[in-house]
Amino acid sequence: MNPFAFARADSVASALTAVHRTPHAQFIAGGTNILDLMKDDVEHPPILIDINALPLRAIEQRGDQLFIGALARMSDIAAHPLVQSAFPVISIALEESASPQLRNMASIGGNVLQRTRCPYFRDTATPCNKRNPGSGCGAIGGFNRMQAVLGTSDRCIATHASDVAVAFTALDAVVHIAHGSGTRTVPLTEFYREPGTTPQVENALAPGELIVGLAIPELAYGAHSTYVKARDRAQYEFALASAAVALDVQGGTIRAARIALGGVATVPWRARQAEALLAGAPATRASYERAAEAALHGARGQGQNDFKIPLAKRVVVRALEMVSA
Repeated sequence: MNPFAFARADSVASALTAVHRTPHAQFIAGGTNILDLMKDDVEHPPILIDINALPLRAIEQRGDQLFIGALARMSDIAAHPLVQSAFPVISIALEESASPQLRNMASIGGNVLQRTRCPYFRDTATPCNKRNPGSGCGAIGGFNRMQAVLGTSDRCIATHASDVAVAFTALDAVVHIAHGSGTRTVPLTEFYREPGTTPQVENALAPGELIVGLAIPELAYGAHSTYVKARDRAQYEFALASAAVALDVQGGTIRAARIALGGVATVPWRARQAEALLAGAPATRASYERAAEAALHGARGQGQNDFKIPLAKRVVVRALEMVSA
């Protein structure tokens, strides 16, 4: 780990000022991701700005939105009555993440910003266009069992790691961002960037900007939602394939659906074609299977991860069946 300085901020303004003083400075909250990356010699911030004192832990109803402050801990969000009643998919996705110890430490802002767990990204002795642009992608033609089958390019097939970001994506969450001259908002579906030719650009956050929270708009059928995760072991494991779904069923007919996939794409993957197919369809397994096929349309495996395509289809069907039961 490289030597670094440490400073504490007591307001959003002072945090932004501090991070602008030093190029490549970074914020730290729970530290469950940035410290690992520093130990792996992937990140080398000259200074870490501790933002834990900032008043960004709210979990509350604000008009027709549920607002979650960026420093709210994963465990607190999962257990919150508002979340459990209005959007159980968020609570379930959080409970399926990491370990209890990590959930008690990790902030939600840090979770949605976490970097990929691709072994080539974290091993500095191997090529990785995300870590070192132009060096190549070791996973293409290498060990790629855990890597993405959707949203990939010939530069990068690294899978996005977050579970709860998949739930947020299905629910049209909006990211609230603070910068030196004010604030701005970005829909989460536009926040993440597919690798394309610039895999090192992972999101829409500009240098020195700070996520202050996420807002989830009211969804009448948000209470009818769930998250299903397939993984190699029951606890403390990243998804091989996952699905966040919300379903509005009236009289046996689907009026509306939300579907997002995790574990199979370079970003949390919104399956809009599948959603469109379900609108007006009967709430049957046959409808869900057609939606699952549409959700994985265009998926392309790399050999070792080919199994993710049929697995993800089964996960989508299972999630839809569970939420409509």
